[in-house]
Amino acid sequence: MSQHPSFGKPNKGTQKRNVLKRFERVKQLKSKGRFNGNKVTGLPKTAAQ
Repeated sequence: MSQHPSFGKPNKGTQKRNVLKRFERVKQLKSKGRFNGNKVTGLPKTAAQ
């Protein structure tokens, strides 16, 4: 019995994500000097790279 072609691709999930996780967003904002550290919610938007 053969496996379905979509099962177990070696590069599954390696596509570029278009949504950043919080720590990634904070890192970008810190590098640009736009993070002030006292807000828990409402982080500013980051430009796409």
